Amino acid sequence: MKMRRLGNSGLMVSEIGLGCMGMSYAYGEAHAKKEMIKLIHEAVDLGVTFFDTAEVYGPFVNEELLGEALAPYRQQVTIASKVGIKLVDGKQIVDGRPSGIRESIEGSLKRLKLDVLDLYYLHRVDPNVPIEEVAFVMQALKKEGKIKHWGLSEAGVQTIRRAHAVEPLAAVESEYSLWTREPEDELLPTLAELGIGFVPFSPLGKGFLTGAITTETSFKAGDGRNSLPRFTQEALAANQALVDLIKQKAAEKSATPAQVAIGWILAQQPWIVPIPGTTKRSRLKENLGASKIAFTAEELAAFDQATKAIEIVGHRYTPELAKRVGL
Repeated sequence: MKMRRLGNSGLMVSEIGLGCMGMSYAYGEAHAKKEMIKLIHEAVDLGVTFFDTAEVYGPFVNEELLGEALAPYRQQVTIASKVGIKLVDGKQIVDGRPSGIRESIEGSLKRLKLDVLDLYYLHRVDPNVPIEEVAFVMQALKKEGKIKHWGLSEAGVQTIRRAHAVEPLAAVESEYSLWTREPEDELLPTLAELGIGFVPFSPLGKGFLTGAITTETSFKAGDGRNSLPRFTQEALAANQALVDLIKQKAAEKSATPAQVAIGWILAQQPWIVPIPGTTKRSRLKENLGASKIAFTAEELAAFDQATKAIEIVGHRYTPELAKRVGL
C-alpha cells in the first residue's frame, strides 16, 4: 500500500484507510466482534495503517473493538477518533465544551488501549462554543502528550481558518464522493491553501456507488439509510444514471465500480485519504484494489464533466442532521 501525508502535518498514512463505524453502529445490529477483529487484522496485513473510529459509535464499543484489534500492531498503525457528539436519551447531542473534550479523551485512550492518540477530531462544531476554545484545549492535549494531531469533521471553511490559526489542523474529515461534490467549491481550495489533509468518509456513497443498491433494496431495521432522503426509491431511481456511468468506466478499466469511485478520489489530490468502511473481507480487498486505478489528465477531466452533468436527487442528510454541517 502506498503512503500519503496529510497536508503539512507530517502524518503519514496508507493512501486508503478503513472507516470502522459500520462494524458497530449506524447500519443495523453490530457485527460479531471476533469477525470484525479478523477483518481489521486482514486490513493491516494488506497494508492499511489508518483506522477511523469515534466515541459515539456504539457509543464506546467501536473504540473498544479497535483497541483490542490493533493492540498487537500499535507501532505500525495510525488511529483517529472523534469527540463532540454524545447520546442523551437516545438522541445525538453536539457538545464541544473543553471540559467535555478533556473528559472524553481519557475514556477514548482507555478504550483504545493507548497512551497517546494519533489524530483527534472534533466530530461536529458546537455553535455554542467558540472554535478557538476547542483549538486551545487540543493544543494543551498535544503539549500534555495525549494526542499527536487534531482535526475537524464537517466544519465550514471560516471555522477551519479560525481553528487553524490557533493550533494547526492535520486533517479535516467530511463526506466526499462522486455524488457528494460540495467540498470542491470551497473546502478543497481552503485545505490546499492552508496545507491541511482531507479525509473523505462515505467515498462509496454509503454503498450506492458500488452498484449493489437499487430501488428493490431494503435495509435492515436500525440502518440509518432508511431515513436519508437520498435513499428513497425516487432518489435511487434518479441517481442510477451516475452508477451506470461509473459502471461504464469500470468496464473500460477492467475494475469494479467501487474501485473506480475510490480511485477517482485518490486522483484528485495527493493529500486526500479516503476511508471506505466495510464489514466484509471481499469488499475490503476490492476497495483496496482502487490503488491500482489510474486516470490520465484527459480521462479524468472527461469523467468529471460527465459525472457533474448528472443532477443528484435527494439531500445526503435529514434536515436535522444537515443543521450540524458546515458551521
